[in-house]
Amino acid sequence: MPLLRLLPRTLVDSTFLRVYVLLAIALALALGLSLSAISLVDKVRREQYHERLAEVPMTLFAQRLVAMPEARRADWLESRGDRLAADLTLHESRDYPMGYFERLRLSEGHTLVGRTLDGNWELHRRLPGEDWLLRAELGDVSEAQLRELVRVSGEWLQTLSPSARQRWLERLSNPAVPLALGDGPPEEMSGTVSGSDVVSRSHPAEGALSLYWPFSHGLVSGAVPEAEWLTVGPLQPYQPPPVPVLSLVVVMVFGILSVVVYLIVRGVESRMTRLEQAATRIAGGRLDTRVKVQSGDFLGRLGMAFNGMAAQVQSLLRAQQDMTRAVSHELRTPVARIRFAVQMVEDMTDDPAVRHQLRGVDGDIAELDALIDEILTYARLDTNAANGGGLETESMEGRVLSERVIASVSDLHGHLDIVLVAGPEVECTAEPRYLQRALQNLVTNACRHAVSRVRVSVEGEPGLVRFDVEDDGPGVPERSRHEIFKPFARLDDSRDRRSGGYGLGLSIVHRVMVWHGGSVMVDTSPALGGARFTLLLPRRDTAPVRGA
Repeated sequence: MPLLRLLPRTLVDSTFLRVYVLLAIALALALGLSLSAISLVDKVRREQYHERLAEVPMTLFAQRLVAMPEARRADWLESRGDRLAADLTLHESRDYPMGYFERLRLSEGHTLVGRTLDGNWELHRRLPGEDWLLRAELGDVSEAQLRELVRVSGEWLQTLSPSARQRWLERLSNPAVPLALGDGPPEEMSGTVSGSDVVSRSHPAEGALSLYWPFSHGLVSGAVPEAEWLTVGPLQPYQPPPVPVLSLVVVMVFGILSVVVYLIVRGVESRMTRLEQAATRIAGGRLDTRVKVQSGDFLGRLGMAFNGMAAQVQSLLRAQQDMTRAVSHELRTPVARIRFAVQMVEDMTDDPAVRHQLRGVDGDIAELDALIDEILTYARLDTNAANGGGLETESMEGRVLSERVIASVSDLHGHLDIVLVAGPEVECTAEPRYLQRALQNLVTNACRHAVSRVRVSVEGEPGLVRFDVEDDGPGVPERSRHEIFKPFARLDDSRDRRSGGYGLGLSIVHRVMVWHGGSVMVDTSPALGGARFTLLLPRRDTAPVRGA
């Protein structure tokens, strides 16, 4: 992996150390991302707060300037600048040094707030319908400047009609600078100021300030009880991001962290899952399975050891199978010689006793020859499994196959009633020769142990085809149902050597079904009371299947 080449050798060779380091880096990144996100949120809210504070005076100044002739604008700005301790100037918009997005925001009617190199506040607003740009520069805002701003605002609003005044108050008011017309300051303050003063009231608990300016010029203390006051505030200081906002940021960051941690752990888990799948495939007989090794860390070394183990097991099994096959082939030659000698002796004598003994020897030779054939078949299946051989499958009719098997064994067991249960035709996909061998072994086994009846049925189920072979014999004890599929396994009761067989028939059935990706099982027949052997063959498209 390219990323692993960038890591120190110690981290590359240690899976768990690498995971711990990656988790520590993820935690550090999450902490840094949290702080950055909180700082960004705070910066955006602070800029929004400053823009709202500057929106009211800059909008009022822009409206006043638009309403007066250009010749008077400079004097008016100078006088208002002196009163506010601020530098108010007009500039042509097209020549003013400013970026694209700043010009875009100004054209949309926003007020820009920034800092100069000297640390002063710098405000910009475009005059409505004109190419002039109003610029204001001032230091930190004092209460005296706030009073003067309220007075200037009130003087302009006083020139408007009541309806226009109300519209402008609603337009200018915002969460940072609430504007309203009211009855004035609290009663305890009304007798201490004249009607032309700006009255301020502090709110120590909140750190806020409220300002009041009367539209009438009489005395506040009862002289003009119907006087209307401009109320500004409370002007709240900037508040840090609230807890819900911070909580949302933290939740988002830790959500991202959880995804990162999941990806880190998922990488380790996926590699362990591949090892597990490979072990499962080998346990199922696919000894050619290997694990892809991508690194030299702990899991990489484990994968290499796993591959070495699988190769060694496959090699040992192949050697054992080669020896079994070679011995079985070598046995055929002396068996053939013995059979030839027996036939010669039988031709040379007419003694009934001798001929009887020779027929017994010939029967034993036939059994030995059948045993060799079974061993060779089982070895051939195991060889294909060990070497990862392919299985050529084709589509076939399950009932036709069953009828062919029943026909081949009926003549040898005339005393038994061997029937195929009626039903619809079922199509399956398998290697015809081996599937017929497996089904024939089961039917032959049932005929050996049946009393009078053997029943074969074929059914199609979702995703698989089911073959059932039942008999009315003694059945298979539950404790022995897993053992009988092992090579040369035998039962201690009626299913023993006297009934024939060598203990390889069911092993061959099991190997054939595993090779096809299916299974074989045994239980008690609900209809006949004896044993019921079931082949479960998965449905699949006709194609070569990887050998088990």
